[in-house]
Amino acid sequence: MLPDINIEETNMRAKVLFLAIMLAVAAQAQQTIDLSGQWQLSLDSVKPAAYHDVISLPSTLDMAGKGTPNTLTPKLEKPQLSRLTRKYSHIGPAWYQREVVIPAEMANRPLELRLERVLWKSRLYVDGMDTGLTQESLTTPHLYRIERGLTAGLHTLTLMIDNRQQYDISVDQLCHSYTNDTQTKWNGVLGEMTLRALPDVYINKVEAYPDVEGHKVRVAVELSQTPQKLVRISVNNTLRQMVSAKSPTVETEIDIPDMKTWSEFTPCLYRLRVEVGDDVRELDFGMREITTDGNRLLLNGCPVFLRGTLECCVFPLTGAPAMDERGWLKTFETARQWGLNHLRFHSWCPPEAAFRVADRLGMYLQVELPVWSLNVNKDSATSRFLYDEAERILTNYGNHPSLCIISCGNELQPDFKFLNDLTAWMKQRDNRHLYATSSFTFEKGHGQHPEPEDQVFITQWTDHGWVRGQGVFDEQVPEFRTDYREAARDVRVPLIAHEIGQYSVYPNVAEKEKYTGVLDPLNFKAIRNDLRAKGLLSKASLYTQASGRLAALLYKEEIERALKTPQQSGIQLLGLQDFPGQGTALVGLLDAFWDSKGLTEPGRFREFCAPVVPLAWFDKAVWTADETFRADLGVADYSMGTLKNKHMVWEINDEQGCQLFSGEGNKVEAPLFSISEATRLELVARISGTPYRNRWSLWAYPKSVKTELADVVLTQDLEEALKMLKRGKTVVFSPRMEQVNGLEGKFLPVFWSPVHFPKQAGTMGLLAHTEHPALRHFPTDINSDWQWWRLVKRSRVMVLDSIPQVEPIVESVDNFVRNRRLAQIFETRVGKGRLLMSSFDLIGNNTPEACQLLYSLTEYAKSPDFQPRGSISEADLRQLILRESREEKTGATSIYE
Repeated sequence: MLPDINIEETNMRAKVLFLAIMLAVAAQAQQTIDLSGQWQLSLDSVKPAAYHDVISLPSTLDMAGKGTPNTLTPKLEKPQLSRLTRKYSHIGPAWYQREVVIPAEMANRPLELRLERVLWKSRLYVDGMDTGLTQESLTTPHLYRIERGLTAGLHTLTLMIDNRQQYDISVDQLCHSYTNDTQTKWNGVLGEMTLRALPDVYINKVEAYPDVEGHKVRVAVELSQTPQKLVRISVNNTLRQMVSAKSPTVETEIDIPDMKTWSEFTPCLYRLRVEVGDDVRELDFGMREITTDGNRLLLNGCPVFLRGTLECCVFPLTGAPAMDERGWLKTFETARQWGLNHLRFHSWCPPEAAFRVADRLGMYLQVELPVWSLNVNKDSATSRFLYDEAERILTNYGNHPSLCIISCGNELQPDFKFLNDLTAWMKQRDNRHLYATSSFTFEKGHGQHPEPEDQVFITQWTDHGWVRGQGVFDEQVPEFRTDYREAARDVRVPLIAHEIGQYSVYPNVAEKEKYTGVLDPLNFKAIRNDLRAKGLLSKASLYTQASGRLAALLYKEEIERALKTPQQSGIQLLGLQDFPGQGTALVGLLDAFWDSKGLTEPGRFREFCAPVVPLAWFDKAVWTADETFRADLGVADYSMGTLKNKHMVWEINDEQGCQLFSGEGNKVEAPLFSISEATRLELVARISGTPYRNRWSLWAYPKSVKTELADVVLTQDLEEALKMLKRGKTVVFSPRMEQVNGLEGKFLPVFWSPVHFPKQAGTMGLLAHTEHPALRHFPTDINSDWQWWRLVKRSRVMVLDSIPQVEPIVESVDNFVRNRRLAQIFETRVGKGRLLMSSFDLIGNNTPEACQLLYSLTEYAKSPDFQPRGSISEADLRQLILRESREEKTGATSIYE
């Protein structure tokens, strides 16, 4: 009796065998077998007896649509709002198997299996037998050495990949090396997958140590054993040395004639080639040295200022990092387009392709060990893992000139003795980079000053105060002479401001159409559905524009204050682009795809974020016509000596672009006596003969405005307002701030995310309907700007959900969790009367902007244009006023409480 034969399975096996033979034949000359292609797959928790699925590698289970399908639906609830949602999920072991033909040329020789990136642990089986070999790096390739090799012919390779958490590296599963909040906790293999036959003597490691002052490079080579042949070393295809090795370790110095240094201005690379017998190792290096001189950061002896943003492993289509250069080009080219020279990789380290692109474009990178933990050194196995990962990062990526700073991790706690010891070890291991014990920390007794082993100090505040705007911009009247030099006065190493900005921008709900990959934007869908249900969807794009332009304004002031601080050596935005996790933290001027949201232009951003930035020091944003505007001009010059013999020119223009004042030099003086109407002015400073310029908005108002009320009733009192309305009067009602039943008036938008930090007022700036005649005499854009600061701080925000028929003239953008109808100025009818109500406290407020806004409102109320269409009841109006006065105030650190 013949056995049962599965014809389809037999044919598939024959095809796989034929393909394997063809690939092996093609690989004979290069002694390498490409393992990419079809693998059999099993998601069994234990070693499977049979494989019932296939997958093409390199890839992930998410990309292949394998695993447990998502069952969540769009809702404004924490699971959906916390992050983008995986369409498929699998946490646990996955088994991958394929057959490979070893040609005679590779038979019985040591083999190296290379898997470029795996999350998290892998184990190798050969011909069904456990080799006992495992790998567990989150940041570097998984390498397996099969020392005895394999016989010629057909063999079976099996990989067990386990993406469960192996060590305690993360607070709330947020470490970007292993998280669902940005990348997914994917399972699979990414990047290169090869099986290579090793020669008798092979190269384990090559490191290039530039000596810029000496115009030479020290080359250190580690071999598998002492060779019988000379070690040949070439630079840029020119043989420089042939070294006779007396041990497995070879060191020599190579002169670099006509040396060109590597920097953001001249990203010149040299190709180093090391040959030992049949083995060859090639790598690129740059002649660059990053050092410090007190609190100055130096590159090749010249001061450098890091203009950076964070990269948190955000890949919204694949849920996993790009492994090819093309996948990184947009990131780095866009960063350069927006004036940046630096990226910080928050609690993760990118793959080789990212470094290669950064090398070519002259980007300065900070990478971090894969840890964001409050339990540092509480587990010896995790501590050992961090040392091992540090060694692997240095070995694999240390030659790249773009790798400038290595931090032990993000906001680490509590054991700083361990962190200082680890930092000291890394400094001794490789002096080509600068090191930090932690990128900021909330640990008491730390974080306010550098640690003993810190070569750079990455922080939000010092012993003397903030070095970012979070604690300043909502508490101090806008003025433009402040910097952080007082806070930084005792810092003796280069200071880099940690995660500045975090100004939330209202979601662009149309962005949901871009998510065509492994992640489902249930958060965007839920927000869109809620806006539609509340009749607010038509305003969604305005909410994005208004909140986003405010964010751009605040980022400008953040960066300029840092550039004005002589002790400061950099900033790290959080971020130029959106962060889709941790509560949907859409804080970027770019979206998660590194595409512009149209909030400002890259060229406009580069005016204050560039190697050379004109700066202005002046007292305030709001002026009156009896004053003389004065400013001091200066330059933040980090051009490495290329800016010479240039001088400053300046002008002040009106809103139509007509020049009102101009001059040269570092002093600006402009008497505003000719200003007869409220206007926005623009100060523009340029460095002659260069593309560098910068600009600032100013508001000039008449010294006094005479408000003729005519038949208009102006009152702070609710009862008087109601009495006059019953008589059919026109009423401008502006109650005292503490009487308004509403939300706290905040100039700053939501910090980071209203989901992640729910203890905040929750508004996201103003949306002014500039075409409305009520604002005819009050110059404004659609968004909050500095002339609104004192108005907002003396206001409360009215919630109009129960009276949707009211259409605001000036409204506040609510956060996307609540999507309430919020207003600070609206018009309506009440009975026979007409009402114009402001929750900005205007009556008795003698600031120029309050007087001007009140004038604009009363002029409108007197005009024939004042014909409100909607109406509300007396009860509706009463609910907007408190019976007992109340004042609420949140501070800069309230979100942490």
